[in-house]
Amino acid sequence: MAKIIGSLKMKKLAAIAAFSASTVLSGAMPALAEYPTTPVQFVVPWPPGDFEDILTRMIAAKMEEMTGVSASVVNKPGGGDGPFPGALEVLNGPADGSMVGSFVIGVPIVGPMIDIGIEEDSFTPVGIFLTYPFVLAASGDAPYSNMAELAAHAQDNDVVLGHFGAGLTPTKASFAAAKKMGFEFADDSAFDMLDCNTLSSGDADVINTTLALIEPCLGEINVLANIGSEPIAKLSGVQTLAAQSGINDLELWNGLFVKKGTPQEVIDKLDEVAAATMASAEAQALMAETGARVYWQDMAASKQRIETDRGKNAELGAILDN
Repeated sequence: MAKIIGSLKMKKLAAIAAFSASTVLSGAMPALAEYPTTPVQFVVPWPPGDFEDILTRMIAAKMEEMTGVSASVVNKPGGGDGPFPGALEVLNGPADGSMVGSFVIGVPIVGPMIDIGIEEDSFTPVGIFLTYPFVLAASGDAPYSNMAELAAHAQDNDVVLGHFGAGLTPTKASFAAAKKMGFEFADDSAFDMLDCNTLSSGDADVINTTLALIEPCLGEINVLANIGSEPIAKLSGVQTLAAQSGINDLELWNGLFVKKGTPQEVIDKLDEVAAATMASAEAQALMAETGARVYWQDMAASKQRIETDRGKNAELGAILDN
């Protein structure tokens, strides 16, 4: 009997040893909890109400639906400093996916150029999901309705430009277009919000803004141009700024970004949630109704787009420097 018991013990120990060895060799480890395990905060560095805010709120709602974990949007407008204070808050946060930036093109492209602590690789793009229907607009009683008429008017009259920040893409495009067309704005100011009230109050003569913010008065104002590669279908007769001025067609887009060093499994989950959001009926309806382009470009495609747009941004800078 003792021999039998001893034999059984030896077999048991051998089995345990074999299992342990196979576990180590196969790289199997105790499973980590699947992201997210704690609430997720999406940082939008603008006031509520514009396209990036609307779509990011859809993403947060979809994350709650798909994971059961709380997700929220926090608006962090930066005043005249544009999206950069909000971007720095994400940069100073943890690299664990608990804080996700919803950033415009200016953060990865302009941020590294202005010595505020953002480098070209500070953030990893999860993906790009929005191209804004961005426009140059003036009040309905302005004596110009396109860029050629604005250029002629500005030869003998002061024109003030309202924008979201001097270094941002639409602002740079506006200044470059003016220079190519032989005029300059007499003054310019940065705003957190550029809407119908900005024009009606006379705070600026021309503003570059999105259709969402001027939708209530769209029939009462002059849209001079749209900033992007294609005309906006709902703006009949309005040509792109590139077509009217000869500058390149750099577009204003928005995407999700995480701090460098964030685990790939976090990026993959955010990709899954955002892709599902952009394919939803709600997001597609927003595109159909507003002229915003809604889609999902993954990390690899977004990295390539950022590199291409860095070149386009440099071209605009060269126009302004000459």
